[in-house]
Amino acid sequence: MTEINKDTHIAIIGLGYVGLPLAVAFAKYFKVTGFDTKPGRVAELNAGFDSTLEISEEQLKEVKHNLSFSSEPVDIQFARVYIVTVPTPIDKYNHPDLQHLYAASRTVGQYLKKGDLVIYESTVYPGVTEDECAPVLSEESGLIFNKDFTCGYSPERINPGDKEHTLTQIVKITAGSTEQAALNVDKLYRSIITAGTYRASSIRVAEAAKVIENAQRDINIAFVNELAKIFNLIGLDTNDVLQAAGTKWNFLNFKPGLVGGHCIGVDPYYLAQKAQEAGYHPEIILAGRRLNDGMGQYIADEVIKLMVRKQIQVTDSEVLILGFTFKENCPDVRNTRVIDIVTRLKEYHVKICIQDPWADPEQVLQEYGITCQNEEVTGRRFDAVIGAVAHQEFEAVDIAALSKENTVVYDIKGMFAPEFTHGRL
Repeated sequence: MTEINKDTHIAIIGLGYVGLPLAVAFAKYFKVTGFDTKPGRVAELNAGFDSTLEISEEQLKEVKHNLSFSSEPVDIQFARVYIVTVPTPIDKYNHPDLQHLYAASRTVGQYLKKGDLVIYESTVYPGVTEDECAPVLSEESGLIFNKDFTCGYSPERINPGDKEHTLTQIVKITAGSTEQAALNVDKLYRSIITAGTYRASSIRVAEAAKVIENAQRDINIAFVNELAKIFNLIGLDTNDVLQAAGTKWNFLNFKPGLVGGHCIGVDPYYLAQKAQEAGYHPEIILAGRRLNDGMGQYIADEVIKLMVRKQIQVTDSEVLILGFTFKENCPDVRNTRVIDIVTRLKEYHVKICIQDPWADPEQVLQEYGITCQNEEVTGRRFDAVIGAVAHQEFEAVDIAALSKENTVVYDIKGMFAPEFTHGRL
């Protein structure tokens, strides 16, 4: 195995929310080539702009001498360490979709050399790195796994939009397919992670640790979502109850809401897949997923119920949805569950206006087939207003200016004053 030193050339495969911050961090100490299959993404980064807003123009300039971007696979041929950070989504049946991982492995395999190290950061179920990816690398390169090349795994812990818990400030799990590979992977990440690293006993342990991190959060959020449904039925304010319960030192502080994005709403299905392959049906994990996946429909139905109670004509009514991205102050619309609210409301034949200052309207149209606007809505009054995503820009929203005499205001994220709201989780 090639020794990790200041002359080590690193290739990052995939330049999204995970890959780009990683490339910038490593480029402070190593020569880095960032590869992405999307020429448009490469072009914007070469121009000094990151559309994910995770990395600033100044940060890109600081490492320009060590960092290059390309959409041509041949440009990764001189790397000795390859780090794969491609998405691992689910398909329409909620089954793991590893096509991006296989494609990245084939690309790396074409240029793999004796002594090279391939590290995966993508979320997977236990066994994928060694049982699925390593054989692809061997087939493409003609090299023998754990003899001619080794693999590592270091699961990403990026939280999009979070400027406090950034890459270098979060403890990094590391693992390798051999003892030496494990040492090299850990040494590599220790060079950039100020919070420190945790060396797992095996790649499978590291893979499992990643999926249970988000499965645990998913289950806890599902619990408070169910509480919100119960308290709504018996006339209690969920937030009031949670605040009271939170006075106990070991009460877990989770809030009800939509569970989307590319981690919490996806990773539990990867663990469930592996469990089912082993002959076990995971009841709690899948129950949590079902409950959280149904929250968008539940919210839409609650809004319609409130409109009916206020004798608002539902058909052709106008509903404003504030926010479309999967979380606040972040432009990421992947797996946003706001779409579930939109889909359900359309079944009632309402007219929907979506405003989100962070979302890219072209991307929303391309991925979801719906119109979304960045500009503030002015001069219009709506039959219902739904506060879906707590972007900072919505703190100053004038609800009264958007409302008719009997408008329903439903607040999912606690953005509005209680006197303006008629329903919330």
